Amino acid sequence: MNERILILGNGYIGQRLHEGLGCEVSERKIYSLADAEEEIKKFKPAVLINAIGYIGNTVDDCEQDKDKALMANAFVPLILGEAAIRNHIKLVHISSGCIYRFDYLCDDPIAEEKVPDYFDLFYSRTKIYSEQPLLILSKSYPILIVRIRVPLDNRPHPRNLLDKLIKYKKIIDVPNSLTYVPDFIQAMKHLLKVDARGIYNVVNKGSLKYPDLMYVYKKYVPAFEYEVVDLKNLSLKRTNLIMSCEKLEKTGFKMRNIKDVLEECVREYLNARGSTR
Repeated sequence: MNERILILGNGYIGQRLHEGLGCEVSERKIYSLADAEEEIKKFKPAVLINAIGYIGNTVDDCEQDKDKALMANAFVPLILGEAAIRNHIKLVHISSGCIYRFDYLCDDPIAEEKVPDYFDLFYSRTKIYSEQPLLILSKSYPILIVRIRVPLDNRPHPRNLLDKLIKYKKIIDVPNSLTYVPDFIQAMKHLLKVDARGIYNVVNKGSLKYPDLMYVYKKYVPAFEYEVVDLKNLSLKRTNLIMSCEKLEKTGFKMRNIKDVLEECVREYLNARGSTR
């Protein structure tokens, strides 16, 4: 057990990091600075990873429980930032890339330096509220902000994009950046090793249209049927964008192209799903 690292938040990402990093994970709900400092005193970590967050079943659920979304996504990260500073430890905050507008006709993949500009979703606003102050603090304190986007995993979980697409059966045909969770865990190990600070996009290279993933899935599950639909017909506010992982790679970590992991992902996902039935 790696006792140097403590994860707060035992949801999907928290549990995957717990398994991948081999460290402690706390189930405690954080509502105050005192709560955070009690956990720090209890576990005595050198690194605190914030995997606390609220999204609901979809980002629309944040509108139904605004206080919960604000607390988890905006206030808790700032509480943990202050707790980390006061206790002289490193904070790693798991953030989101769903904070930008993107024009597929003229925009380059989004780099970390771009100022967030997508405010249509309350969820996106809550993530922006916490990220910007932490970014300022990271210039003077050991704070790392890791942006992930649309987690794709090789094991079943309701948060896994593959599970969602299998359930929805209606698939949009728009290129998007994704984070393949096994690669995310390796990237986290690397960023901790090099003591990275500031913001890093931890997404796989390139972009993926969801039908390409389902094409691979259908090769293994021929009976599966899905429909490709126009995003405009769904009448949903959503972020669709492509992010750059160039800054991450400049630290010495080589991120795989998202299209290169699809076969591995689907094959291992189906093996894991079979073992859980």
